[in-house]
Formats: sequence, C-alpha cells, structure tokens
Amino acid sequence: MRRRGRARRRLLTLLVLAALVLGVRAAVMKGYPLAYRSEITECAREHGIDPYLIAAVIRAESRFRPEATSPQGARGLMQLMPDTGRWVAAQMGLPYDDAYLYDPVYNIRLGCWYLAALLGEFAGDPVRALAAYNGGMSNVYSWLDTQQWTGERDTLSQIPFSETRHYVANVLRDQRRYRLIYGDWKPERTGGDDGA
Repeated sequence: MRRRGRARRRLLTLLVLAALVLGVRAAVMKGYPLAYRSEITECAREHGIDPYLIAAVIRAESRFRPEATSPQGARGLMQLMPDTGRWVAAQMGLPYDDAYLYDPVYNIRLGCWYLAALLGEFAGDPVRALAAYNGGMSNVYSWLDTQQWTGERDTLSQIPFSETRHYVANVLRDQRRYRLIYGDWKPERTGGDDGA
C-alpha cells in the first residue's frame, strides 16, 4: 500500500513538473513567435542567411505583425520603407505597389534580399549589416570612416544612434534566443513539405 502511495506521489510530482516545463516553454515561445517558417526557410536558403537572424529581424521590426507601420512609414513584417521596397523590387524584377509591403510573403522576400545585399556589402558581417538595416548604409560608412564606431560587436556602445545601438544588440540577442528556444531550424509542415 505504501509503495503504491509513493508511486502515485512521484507520478503526480512528475506530471506537475512536466506541466510547469511545458507552460514555461509555451510562454517563452509566445514571446518569441516563429510564424512564416516556410517563407523564411526559402529566403534563408536562397540568400545564405541564418533563418534565426531573419526571425530576429522580423521580431524586432514588427513582432510578426504583417500590418505594422512605423511612424516613419516603414511597412510590413520586415519594416521596409516604400522607397527601399520599390528599389529592391526593381532589383529583383518584381512588380511593386506600396500595399504589397503588407503581404507577408512579398515583404519577407524583399526584406531578405535587402538584408543579404547589406551582408554582402559588409563582407558577411551581421553587426554592420544590421546597423545599416536600421540606421542606413551611408550612416554606417560615415561612422566607420570618421572612426566614431569600429564596426565591432563589442563596441556597439560607440554607435551614434541610440535606436540603432539597441536594435543591433537586441537582434543579435534574439537570434541566439531563437536558436536556444527552437533548436535546429525546421520549416513548418505545410502540404507536401516533409519538414526537411
């Protein structure tokens, strides 16, 4: 009888612990959503970008809200300015209308192309590319040329724009957190997608 009581208490304790762990994980995942996995996966492969970097940019820019609009006029998931969107669409040979920036698939395609172009501009350095994504490429070059910023991860405090300073730090932090929370990248399973 005592053994049965201990076994039940152990089982109950394990069930309570499992529920707590699952509850915490669900809460963390809610704070770090990962929608549009298929689109992110496709763009990450096409441009050779870490998909968790793309997810972190989207989280920082719009919190995964496709209808997001900044006070400056940036639009959609990856918060592209209409002029940038128009230029990127022309580079990609795609039709363009400002309203298209609210379409998640279109916005991710353009945003990833732009992020890849910035990574290429800065020899694959995500720190400088992210600073340019937020603060503008010409500003980053100016900061580097005038030695206001070394361009290194450990000198983010030198970035003259506080918004850009915080943006780069937050995106890099969130990229690590996404990897920790979700582990190996797996696209969402839709239709015939085998998840590979």
